[in-house]
Formats: sequence, C-alpha cells, structure tokens
Amino acid sequence: MGTRRRILGAFIVCSVWLIGAGTQYAGEDVDATIHTVLPKDAIAAIVHPTFVPAPQARVAPEAAMIGVVFNGEAHAYSSVLLNAHEIVNDVVGGAKIATTW
Repeated sequence: MGTRRRILGAFIVCSVWLIGAGTQYAGEDVDATIHTVLPKDAIAAIVHPTFVPAPQARVAPEAAMIGVVFNGEAHAYSSVLLNAHEIVNDVVGGAKIATTW
C-alpha cells in the first residue's frame, strides 16, 4: 500500500509541475544564476565501506536501499547512509564501482 501511495504522490507532483503556470521550456530566457550552498567536495564520499551479513543488519524492512550484485558478490547501501554521503566508492566482485544517490 505504501508503494502505491508513493507512486500516486509522485504522479500528482509531476502532473502539477508539468501543467502548472510558470512552466518553462528549454530555450526560454531565464535567470541562469546557480546558487551554491556547499563548497565543492564538502560532502565526503565513503571510500572503504564495511559491511555486516544481511541477517545481522539493523535496517527497517521498508528502508530504501541500493543493491549491487557483480560476479556473485552482493553489497547493499542504505539510503539513510547515502543521504549523508551521496557517494560510496567500493569494490564488488573484483570491480571498482561508485554508487551514487
């Protein structure tokens, strides 16, 4: 039920955004000023993550996760963790990867 509500909510928000007054299209004159909140590289990436076996992980069943499986090895990254760091540099199944959020 929660997934349906999230999908419906996303659909409503997108619909309002697309048909709402003030919609701008590519090529229109707009103020292109970019306002920077954080300086470059202010959010540190995780470069040497550590993991626990899935049965030992303290994660809510409905928690959003990003999972990666490569060459028979699986790693999962919590969205809570990624909200704070945004990037995890890791090695999965012998391959270097970057997981981003």
